[in-house]
Amino acid sequence: SPRHAEPPDGGWGWMIVAGCFLVTICTRAVTRCISIFFVEFQAYFGQDYARTAWIHSIVDCATMLCAPLGSLISNHVSCQVGIMLGGLLASAGLILSSFATSLEHLYLSLGVLTGLGFALCYSPAIAMVGKYFNKRKALAYGIAMSGSGIGTFILAPVVQLLIEQFSWHGALLILGGFVLNLCVCGALMRPIALKEDHKTAPEFLEQDYVPKAQKRDLKQMSICSPLIKAWSRECLCYCSWKEYDFLLMPGFMVLAVSILFMAYGCSPLFVYLVPYALSVGVSHHQAAFLMSILGVIDIIGNVTFGWLTDRRCLKKHRHFCYLFAVGMDGLCCLFLPILQNFPLLVPFSFTFGYFDGAYVTLIPVVTADVVGTSSLSSALGVVYFLHAIPYLVSPPVAGWLVDTTGSYTASFLLCGFSMIFSSTLLCFARLAKKIKRMHLQSLTNDTGTKQHIWTNGAVAYSVTAELDQKDVEFLAVDTNSYSNR
Repeated sequence: SPRHAEPPDGGWGWMIVAGCFLVTICTRAVTRCISIFFVEFQAYFGQDYARTAWIHSIVDCATMLCAPLGSLISNHVSCQVGIMLGGLLASAGLILSSFATSLEHLYLSLGVLTGLGFALCYSPAIAMVGKYFNKRKALAYGIAMSGSGIGTFILAPVVQLLIEQFSWHGALLILGGFVLNLCVCGALMRPIALKEDHKTAPEFLEQDYVPKAQKRDLKQMSICSPLIKAWSRECLCYCSWKEYDFLLMPGFMVLAVSILFMAYGCSPLFVYLVPYALSVGVSHHQAAFLMSILGVIDIIGNVTFGWLTDRRCLKKHRHFCYLFAVGMDGLCCLFLPILQNFPLLVPFSFTFGYFDGAYVTLIPVVTADVVGTSSLSSALGVVYFLHAIPYLVSPPVAGWLVDTTGSYTASFLLCGFSMIFSSTLLCFARLAKKIKRMHLQSLTNDTGTKQHIWTNGAVAYSVTAELDQKDVEFLAVDTNSYSNR
């Protein structure tokens, strides 16, 4: 029996979930809390919205742009090494940022260096959860990704308090020490143990639900696969291409385009929610509390959607759950400009936070269903890489619209329509795929029916011909006997 890495769906996997949970706190929650520094940076350096927004954009862009590098180090060196190295780089970036004297300094230290460190940690940690879980994958991801919401809920008021007590310089210095916990998270990410495979592929395929991409991986396995693997190690170019052959899959292409528009729509809100709240008369503490609400409800979205999409009735419809959540967040953005006081902004934070947590949880799950578990690490690197350009461009564009129009309305409307388009595109693609599959099934059934009729007709013709031949022989014998008489 060949040795393989079988997902244990438990055991040390829960420690992997805990490690990924801490990684999302130290990366995504800290990135969200950078928006609390927005007003401080703007006042200290005397710059406009667009130039100040580049700080948050570069952090997000570097995190997602370098995600394939994190996957590469995880695949070819070690997940532990990648996350520990990322923790050191991110901490160094935040500490250097505390001594910044210009926005350009922050662009390099807080933007590039910290973003690179986050990239080396984020995608490998998420991919590791997928390797340890199969049956309860969505629930495991829901718990792991809830670190972003819990971290935002806790860190948002803490960061505001640190700014008031120690200024933004001291707050960044303390955050630099905090993200060193990524090195501890990296130590938890030990590789999955290899086990002897005593189950045949047909038995595995008969399970209640196995993603089609994973079935394809199993069907491609054969007794000669060890020989193929041994030969392919000698061909580095071939190996590198096989890691990314999912890029040509139509399903992944549509998902990639959808993610581009989704990322463009979601990023500016986390940058401008606090400044927008301050512009309509909300106090600093209430504005930070809005981020806390968004964070804690994000947790509920993570866990509940993760649990729901693991149920048998929804397991095959994860794509539609994902696009529904993205579409609802888009609608929330469209209504945000008419919410101009704290009591109205609180329900917005509840709704947007819930569906944001929902679709963030389903991104790795949907990706795994499309490309299969074997390509998940590389695919997640590409998926998060696709976030990079929208994350880089959308906050400055939104800031330019605010500077030009004097209000946030155009910025939030653009975000909302972008997310709704992302959801609609994926919905039409899934419906088209379903219609095509039904059409192919009907053609297959028609072909089978015609083949059945043709076969039955051939048999009937053959039997009739045989009976006619016997009648001729009988008549010939009977005629001969009559003539002899």
